[in-house]
Parts: sequence; C-alpha cells; structure tokens
Amino acid sequence: MAALSSQARVGSLLRDWRQQRRLTQLEVALDAGISARHLSFVETGRSKPGREILLRIAERLEIPFRERNQLLLAAGHAPAFPERSLQDPELASVREALDLILTGHEPCPAVVIDRGWNLVAANSAMRVLAAWVDPALLELPVNVMRIGLHPRGLARWIINLGEVRAYFVGRLERQVVITGDANLAALLEEVAGYPAPEHEHDPAAEAPADEILTPLMRLRIPDGRELSFFATVATFGTAAEVTTSELSIELAFPADAATAAALKNLARDG
Repeated sequence: MAALSSQARVGSLLRDWRQQRRLTQLEVALDAGISARHLSFVETGRSKPGREILLRIAERLEIPFRERNQLLLAAGHAPAFPERSLQDPELASVREALDLILTGHEPCPAVVIDRGWNLVAANSAMRVLAAWVDPALLELPVNVMRIGLHPRGLARWIINLGEVRAYFVGRLERQVVITGDANLAALLEEVAGYPAPEHEHDPAAEAPADEILTPLMRLRIPDGRELSFFATVATFGTAAEVTTSELSIELAFPADAATAAALKNLARDG
C-alpha cells in the first residue's frame, strides 16, 4: 500500500509539472523516449518510473534540480544532484568566480542572490546604494527584492518605479511558475502588495533610434543627481549541483556617461 501511495504521489507531481508547462503526454513521452501509454500509467500511479526514465521526464519538463531530487526521493530513488553550502571546499571555484565577477564589475553595482532573492554576496558599489535604504531592511537575511521594491528601500529613489516594479514582479511570477516554490509565492504576494504606481508605457523612456538598450532603472539619489542603468543577469549554465544552479548574478551597467562618472565619484568618496 505504501508503494502504491508513493507511485500515485510521484505521478500526481509529474502531471502537475506537465500541465504547468502546458505540454501533452505525447510531447513529453516522445522527448523522454517512452510511450505516451507508459507516461499515462506513471501519472495515474499504475506504473513506477525507473530512475533514468524519471530523470529524462524531469529534464524535458525543465524541473529545477531541487525539485528533481524531491521527485526521485518520492519514487524511492537516491537524489541525482548534490547540494552543498557555498562555503564547502568543493565550491571554492564557484566562490572564486563570483569574487572575480563582483570585483571586476566595480564601480558598477553587482549582487549575487539565491533562488529566494536572498543576498549571497555584493560588491562595494552595492554597499554605497545600501546606505540609502532603511537599515531595518538590511537585517539578516537580506532580501534583494525587498530592498529594491519596499517603500523604505530603493523604491523611494526610483524615478520609473512602475516600470521597474513590473519588470521584477514579472521575473518573480515566472520563477513561481517554474519552481512551484511556496516561499517564492509568499514573497511575490508580499512584493505585489507594496504601494507603487502602475506601469504605463512612457515613450520618453524609450531608447532613441540609434541606441540599443532602454535603461531599466533611473534613480534620483540623495544629492539630486540622476543615475540611469541597464542590467544583465548571469547564471552558471553548466551547474550540476543544487546551490550553484540556483545562484543568479545581477549586474547593473551605466546607461550614460553621466552615470558612469557618478559611479566613479561615489566609489572614490565611499
């Protein structure tokens, strides 16, 4: 009876992931190298999936490593992906890479976050920006999403807050869909509840015809200067370990010469 219950749970989880991805049984089965009938039996609990088949299905469904391990455990198999602390000696090369990126990006702001948007590391330029937020938001664990969009965080200095909020809330919404993480869903509910102007299309904020990028964020800092940034996100694309796979490196770049000069001055004065 316990085995049947476990099979039903695994099947239900797989069905939920498949439906979330809006894929048919046939689509998933073809890519996983099994028959649609076999997948149907797995989803209904009539058949117990082998470890390799389960991993192929999870790969097709793009299930995050953490949840793949949970699926394997529910099916009675050993986890496929190790999970280590970032301080583990085996992740020394990861830490070195992060330090190199953060230091090399100065004087521009850069942070490393985990899946829950909790701060893992930051460079000195980001510490300058942190001086402009309520100290209560800097109490551990520091959440970067909260620092950015909370009314007592950077939000009070953001000129185009509606646009910035729409961008980050949209990213968080996609994360919730991809991971099914209840903690991320709770963070989304919190952040979406912060007071903020609605995002409206602003033709004046568009990049000129000869420009490539539209600035993501415009800040009016305490001394009255305006800073303008575009951004990029980096991840470890070949990660085979849970912690590393969930890290995200958020890099801000000056969108104009005035911002670049201001960042150099802030770094010197800070």
